[in-house]
Amino acid sequence: MDTILEQQRRYHEERERLMDAMVKENLHKKNSHRETINSDHRHRILLDRYVESTTHLRDLYEDKDGLRKEEVAALSGPNELAEFYNRLKQIKEFHKKHPNEISVPMSVEFEEINKQRESTDESVVMVDFTDEEGYGKYLDLHECYNKYLNIKGIEKIDYISYLSVFDRLYEIPKDKKTSQYREYLHVILDYLYNYVERVKPLLDLNEELDIVQKEFSKEFEEGRFPGWPKETGGALAAMGAHLDLSAFSSPEELMSLGLDRLKSALLALSLKCGGTLEERSARLFSTKGKSIEDLDPALFAKSKPGKITKGRETEKLRELAMLEAQAYRLAEILSEQRAATKENVQRKQARKDGEEEEDEGDSASDSDDDADDEVPYNPKNLPLGWDGKPIPYWLYKLHGLNISYNCEICGNFTYKGPKAFQRHFAEWRHAHGMRCLGIPNTAHFANVTQIEDALKLWAKLKVQKSNERWQSEQEEEYEDSQGNVVNRKTFDDLKRQGLL
Repeated sequence: MDTILEQQRRYHEERERLMDAMVKENLHKKNSHRETINSDHRHRILLDRYVESTTHLRDLYEDKDGLRKEEVAALSGPNELAEFYNRLKQIKEFHKKHPNEISVPMSVEFEEINKQRESTDESVVMVDFTDEEGYGKYLDLHECYNKYLNIKGIEKIDYISYLSVFDRLYEIPKDKKTSQYREYLHVILDYLYNYVERVKPLLDLNEELDIVQKEFSKEFEEGRFPGWPKETGGALAAMGAHLDLSAFSSPEELMSLGLDRLKSALLALSLKCGGTLEERSARLFSTKGKSIEDLDPALFAKSKPGKITKGRETEKLRELAMLEAQAYRLAEILSEQRAATKENVQRKQARKDGEEEEDEGDSASDSDDDADDEVPYNPKNLPLGWDGKPIPYWLYKLHGLNISYNCEICGNFTYKGPKAFQRHFAEWRHAHGMRCLGIPNTAHFANVTQIEDALKLWAKLKVQKSNERWQSEQEEEYEDSQGNVVNRKTFDDLKRQGLL
């Protein structure tokens, strides 16, 4: 067994090697999405191991059991040599019992980690994804979508629409948030939480959810949380009824609502709902501005609901709202994958019809396949289109493909249509022919296709260039002592004759 000091040394070495490995992991260039996710997962493994080593090292330094203090005292006490020879004896005895055991150095393990990082093998899988998820590029919400459709009273929508609205939980009415809705929330939360752990392993989800819980508590108490406004209006509002008494100032005004509406409001409060219109309105109006505890027990139909039942109901609603808050935050974290998923589904649906036609073609009879493999009927020798069939004759004439152009410079090559003919002057074939003639392929030779014409034009251009060239004897000017200006040649002649 290793000594306490040896364990400390090993943990220090491991922490330094882990830190070096994490630095190299960060600096390593990631060329693909798969490599990025694999790198994040390797980094998370290294980080967890670093935290674990640090925890063990801290425990050794704290020395709660006093073993480290005893060991240091034995090594530094008056009998240090005896302690040294005692440990040497233990090492020799250990190697006698295990003669063939070799201690593998820690560096070997980290060399393997470096090989994994430098490996370019695309088949390396650090975490499992479904085919629909594309190794962390897209979401696979089909199971959640099916659960959503099973919620009673929810409007049925298609999958693409669901990808846009699955986090708009505040749009669902409260009366639709039943036990089925709670099951749906648990399913979508489990998936989103698991997906975030796979796609963003370095993200501290527990910290994120703690922040969500703190913000939620404040917003829910103030009635600012989406979909859960703070109820007001006395006992009626406290139980979440649909009738607000704050708009009524007397029982007579309530009578205008009718027997059925008053009965519904009384049932929501578990009050007696019988009697005439005047009795119902008076009974309901008596609850205005009062809590359930302040009401007369004789008004209740069976028994007064206790504080415990009310507290449990409120706690259930609060838990439900808390689940929604977590779903909002997880959906916000995955906003990039969500947008990519929507585009991917739309792209798949756009080519779905073509794929079905292709599948039908694959399952056709052999006679149809033989007909497809035959050479298409093309008596006018028209060019073939993208589908392998001759293009329409009107399109053939529209583009001037019935007109042929011959270029002698290109080796008497024939071009079909004016567009191809004009384009060929900048292509390699024409440029090579001009290079063979010793002529630069400039704009002066546009639309010139005959070799003789090109040579004549080149000779004419060379003459023009020579005439435009600077001639010092004719164009350089000199001035004599009398102010006469002459060219250089005349000046030199007069100077030789002594006439200046």
